[in-house]
Amino acid sequence: MKVTVDTDKCCGAGQCVLLAPDVFDQGEDDGIVILLDPAPAEEHHAAVREAAHVCPAAAIFVEE
Repeated sequence: MKVTVDTDKCCGAGQCVLLAPDVFDQGEDDGIVILLDPAPAEEHHAAVREAAHVCPAAAIFVEE
């Protein structure tokens, strides 16, 4: 799995961080997504897919 984010689209909702805190974080000043792991381990795949699905800005992209 390869994960990318579009920080320009991110609205700072934070759902990704709640679902996959080992893969995503948020900037302290603006709340914009920070991708911690662009190639997460298989144990995180389901959470990353869910994070991409619920992202209100559609700022998370997953390549299988």
